[in-house]
Amino acid sequence: MLKSRKAELIAELTEAFSDTTAVVICDYKGLTVSELETLRKAARAKDTSVQVVKNSLATIALKNADMSGVEIKDTNIFIWSDDVINASKIAADFAKSNNKLVIKAGYLDKEPADVAKIEAFAKLPGREELLGMLAATWMAPITNMAVGIDALRQKLEEEA
Repeated sequence: MLKSRKAELIAELTEAFSDTTAVVICDYKGLTVSELETLRKAARAKDTSVQVVKNSLATIALKNADMSGVEIKDTNIFIWSDDVINASKIAADFAKSNNKLVIKAGYLDKEPADVAKIEAFAKLPGREELLGMLAATWMAPITNMAVGIDALRQKLEEEA
């Protein structure tokens, strides 16, 4: 790879990592091309990026994006997103369904995160699910009042 291309790639990754809240680093050794494409498709569906990057270039880009504290070695694939839960879920779900992908570490809100923390975030409900739960909570008093008024109406109709 030419030095100019390396510099471009570092700049692109630095910008991407700076604008994101979650970067998950996984070992992808043994994955086939079709399995990697399946991972990329699942990530694309949730506005998440997936890329295999040379360790030295990724280290420089992460350092430029003010992320440090995780040692990067061996074969790595980087999964990043603006949504911490999405990035964690994609990595954890794919690792669960395919034993060849192993979560190593990552950065959540620009802070180093270990495997346990990433898996804990993966278990949380997604943004849409949380919004649905919030809406249901807000609607509960109104729903209960409507049920009560309907029960009162039925009781008054029976008495009349």
